[in-house]
Amino acid sequence: MEVFLLELVKKNIHMDFIKAKAATQLVLEDDMNLPDVKPDMDCICLEKGNVVIEEAKAYADSVTVRGRLVFQVLYHTDEESHALATVEGKIAFEEKLHMPGITAADTVKAEGSVEDLSIGIINSRKLSIQSVVNLVVCAEEIYDEEVPIGLRGEEGIEYRRSPMEMAKVAVSKNDIYRIRDEVLLPNNYPNIFQVLWSNLSLDDVEFRPLDEKLSVRGELKVQLIYECVEGRIHSFETSIPFSGNMDCSGCRESMIPTISYGLGQQEVSIRPDRDGEERVVAVDAMLDMALKMYEEAKVELITDVYGVKAEVIPVEKEVSIRRLLTRTTGKQKVTEHVKVGAGSSSILQLLHSEGRVLLDKVEVGKNAITLKGSIPIQVLYISGDDRKPYDALRTQIPYKYEMEINGIEADDTLDVQASLEQMQVSILDGEELDVKAVPVFTVTAFGQERKKLVSDITTEPLDTKKLGVLPGMAIYTVKPGDSLWSIGKKYYISVDRLKKINELSSDDLQIGQKLLIVKEGI
Repeated sequence: MEVFLLELVKKNIHMDFIKAKAATQLVLEDDMNLPDVKPDMDCICLEKGNVVIEEAKAYADSVTVRGRLVFQVLYHTDEESHALATVEGKIAFEEKLHMPGITAADTVKAEGSVEDLSIGIINSRKLSIQSVVNLVVCAEEIYDEEVPIGLRGEEGIEYRRSPMEMAKVAVSKNDIYRIRDEVLLPNNYPNIFQVLWSNLSLDDVEFRPLDEKLSVRGELKVQLIYECVEGRIHSFETSIPFSGNMDCSGCRESMIPTISYGLGQQEVSIRPDRDGEERVVAVDAMLDMALKMYEEAKVELITDVYGVKAEVIPVEKEVSIRRLLTRTTGKQKVTEHVKVGAGSSSILQLLHSEGRVLLDKVEVGKNAITLKGSIPIQVLYISGDDRKPYDALRTQIPYKYEMEINGIEADDTLDVQASLEQMQVSILDGEELDVKAVPVFTVTAFGQERKKLVSDITTEPLDTKKLGVLPGMAIYTVKPGDSLWSIGKKYYISVDRLKKINELSSDDLQIGQKLLIVKEGI
């Protein structure tokens, strides 16, 4: 029996998928003694923590993550000359996560965030630290998916093409963008003796792909609490705009960026101005980025084939095609009135406020997602108590935000970036504050579509017995689900011949429509 081989024309598409993902929560607890050079502690004013991942190493079916929780505390002392002081510390951790399917050769990425941080005073020289840390470990794999786009071979072969919109990976890498600048204190601010507290945050960050480059712009918010030479406490806030282009091989202007980012290594230092006075605030921060660039393409793929002059034997395979659903940004205004707690001093003047956005849950519904979380806020103020001139207030404002995304499904891929666009705190009276905050959410959603494609084809001579039972000429009544393709495949007639015989100008059929069937060669 003679066998004819046909050649499928194939194209490689760079695709990515999550090979394995695991998440866990760690409870870190430790006690820490104040260094001898630090004054005694009266009460805690501000606290913050950051997770530093030092290593994520893959083994067979598991990943070990090593890192540390770095924390800072601004506290009220019992010394008249220095009312506030700062102390830093760290808690190391090592966690093993079970991840079936992972091998030692896999590259894994680990991210850590502080869910909760609680620091208490055991005595004037000792702290108790308790923290809940979220760990997310992911192994992604980029591979080439071979898809059929054409056919070379014998005449009399019919093949069906289905248009598919897909997002293929063009760039995938980690990179950093350095932000360095200096700010001179305004004339109405006293010289800096020592910085007690610094807080850096990002605002309005935007990435724009260019040819072989990536444009980066945004603002770096700088907040300082410092002590002047006379011992008084002052706060200073400013925003540093930054912009520039980074080299990014393979990047093109039409690509879709999905970039996870955050502040990594950062340093705030004080330098003398031209007169030798400590008035220059120097900032050096690293913007850590996990870059992925997707390229949208519309490709016609071969999904079925049949023969008119030969028996066609296709081999099918199922592939997963990623397509962009949406890239959108939304924001929500949240407000709350916050009272000082029992035992706290009354509010005379606000010194400093800072907040962040925690995203606790993403719920996928019908054509929409719901984002739930909270905004932890802490405020330092001048109090009405002469014995404790500085006090603090902490609160969490919950939020719930719904974003419309047509066609979203539960197993689709979501990349959500949450940030705090603005926050305003004002005094209502000595016992209550008004807090207004605007969280911003940037969402990139990708859908996954499973599609059966033809991966290989062979042909054999037509089965004469099968052809013999088919009529040479017949009238066919269109049934639900029929198409010119399915009818032609059943009767070994090309779609073009069916259309020509029946004088059809399109592929559309109506249920009950009559079609003339005439065998090839008649």
